[in-house]
Amino acid sequence: MAAPLELSCWGGGWGLPSVHSESLVVMAYAKFCGAPLKVNVIDNTWRGSRGDVPILTTEDNMVSQPAKILNFLRKQKYNADYELSAKQGADTLAYIALLEEKLLPAVLHTFWVESDNYFTVTKPWFASQIPFPLSLILPGRMSKGALNRILLTRGQPPLYHLREVEAQIYRDAKECLNLLSNRLGTSQFFFRDTPSTLDAYVFGFLAPLYKVRFPKVQLQEHLKQLSNLCRFCDDILSSYFRLSLGDG
Repeated sequence: MAAPLELSCWGGGWGLPSVHSESLVVMAYAKFCGAPLKVNVIDNTWRGSRGDVPILTTEDNMVSQPAKILNFLRKQKYNADYELSAKQGADTLAYIALLEEKLLPAVLHTFWVESDNYFTVTKPWFASQIPFPLSLILPGRMSKGALNRILLTRGQPPLYHLREVEAQIYRDAKECLNLLSNRLGTSQFFFRDTPSTLDAYVFGFLAPLYKVRFPKVQLQEHLKQLSNLCRFCDDILSSYFRLSLGDG
């Protein structure tokens, strides 16, 4: 009998099984390939000390970071990309790199750096999931980590200042959303008629932007104009996460 697979991740709200992009990527991929994950949602009894989830635990392994978790699942024969061609596999890697370079900084900024969003939505929600006194410390640490991650990829000359960085990352993110919308077209998924790794990443990055109700929504407004990407998120939620839709 295979060792049980347990995923520790941030929980859901606003009709999402998780409000955390990287947790959503893994949860979606597991649904797509039929991996029997036991999902352990972080709550206020959590024993961890850092926000470095999702974490996949087996009898003798502990794996973090979505790419490494997905690779581990593939080695266990849970492969959502089994039918992809070599070119489609290469395209998957290229699009994931694009998402991480162009879209992720804007997702992080929307949640963790934009002050109205952080203080009215992100900080209260994450603090409510974390035990005291860690709830006073960890959201701020995660906000600093997000800002550092943004500046690491976007803070080189000539974009020294956060205001300049902010303008550039939202331009890049909107361009990335347009490219994804054009690539998806009228198809249900990005390759063939079943979801793959790329669909898990796109869903994980887009669904929180689409569903979480923020006071500052410039990227959300752009996403909602791209109806095929919104339909893509809604279809995955209704097809694979039906029991989560009442949450939020």
